[in-house]
Amino acid sequence: MLPASLTQQLYERAKRRIPGGVHLLSKRPEQMAPGQWPAYYHEARGCEVWDLDNRHYYDFSTNGIGSCLLGFRDEEVSRAAIRAIENGSMCTLNPPEEVELAERLCNIHPWAQQVKLTRGGGEACAVAVRIARATTGRSIVAICGYHGWHDWYLAANIGHSDALGGHLLSGLDPSGVPRELGGTAPVFSYNDREAFLSIMQQYGSQLACIIMEPCRYKDPEPGFLEFIRDEAHRGGALLIFDEITIGWRLTYGGAHMHLGITPDIAVFAKALGNGHPIGAVVGTAAAMEGAHHSFISSTYWTERVGPAAALAALARMEESDAAAYINTIGEQVKEIWSLNAARHSLPVEPGDGYACLANFRFRHELSEPLRTLFTQLMLERGFLAGTTVYPTLAHTEQIVRAYDEAVDESFAIIANALRENQVEQSLQGAVAHSGFRRLL
Repeated sequence: MLPASLTQQLYERAKRRIPGGVHLLSKRPEQMAPGQWPAYYHEARGCEVWDLDNRHYYDFSTNGIGSCLLGFRDEEVSRAAIRAIENGSMCTLNPPEEVELAERLCNIHPWAQQVKLTRGGGEACAVAVRIARATTGRSIVAICGYHGWHDWYLAANIGHSDALGGHLLSGLDPSGVPRELGGTAPVFSYNDREAFLSIMQQYGSQLACIIMEPCRYKDPEPGFLEFIRDEAHRGGALLIFDEITIGWRLTYGGAHMHLGITPDIAVFAKALGNGHPIGAVVGTAAAMEGAHHSFISSTYWTERVGPAAALAALARMEESDAAAYINTIGEQVKEIWSLNAARHSLPVEPGDGYACLANFRFRHELSEPLRTLFTQLMLERGFLAGTTVYPTLAHTEQIVRAYDEAVDESFAIIANALRENQVEQSLQGAVAHSGFRRLL
């Protein structure tokens, strides 16, 4: 067990004051290694992190939950944000950067003509759905994938045990969501044409839109997205692509550009601001028509830092060809897992999808204890690490080599623990959580 620390002590205080301990489920230490994963940071730079006890780590996990594709505290993005603050980040008037960002996004996506800016991904999805409902005059929203915490989305779990369980997160309780919203958000699985057709047949002219990730870990089956688009348009519904996680990683501009298919509306956040709050709903003039009639407005959507940071992040991603670089790093990470797993005869299965969202799993009945033990051992070696790595522009070859050495050492210990049936006894805390659950 790591010694008592300021970092762990603060988290114990937080759990008494903050429901769930943190404001983002993905940042709960319990999701990684309870009692060991550092909840708080003092400084973050590149892919390096220092906790409140000045322990140093290299981040080989999600690097700001996918928000810092360029690395933490990118110099050019930070300079743009600091300039925005020094010139006044909020005013009675509007920041000119929001117009420049809207035009920049439309230039990157020639199929689009209009943009609504937010400051986060979940609310950007909520805005996109509201616009689609207003544009079509319909209420039903077909869902495929994970799209946040708002009522319109969690309504899918009303009257079902866990309709959203196969869409990234399980156990999402719709408590507090009006029961009257039940039946407004039918769900279908990725690549499942029959399930989608069933929704079309059941709801027909009531369907406002389909919101889905164009992809997450791998390309869709040939023709699947075109099928969804064509059927949606045939029924008078709009197609919304949620690019919040995958956007900018596969291709500058978004995954839909890699896949060669355009939606009616695309939603961006996370990497768009490289750690600064910004979200964008980008759409055709026809699809965005509802935004002119529905009341969609918020004070902090008009602050200056978000769009200023986004403009700098877009420029940096383009000139560095960040998508190509992180794919290279991701492929190296996947090879590290494969080679070290083979060396130590571990039941490790790297995902066969995109290297920009590299992941692996332990194919074993003790998969969750093994995952927790891996994180524990990597923490001891100075790495924030789980079974998923979101590479960044800051992951250098030298840092990747150090990660390789740490994985080699950790896999050797795990292999020995498996041989001796000592996996759970090797843990210095509880097994990591998966999905959503109450802490206290």
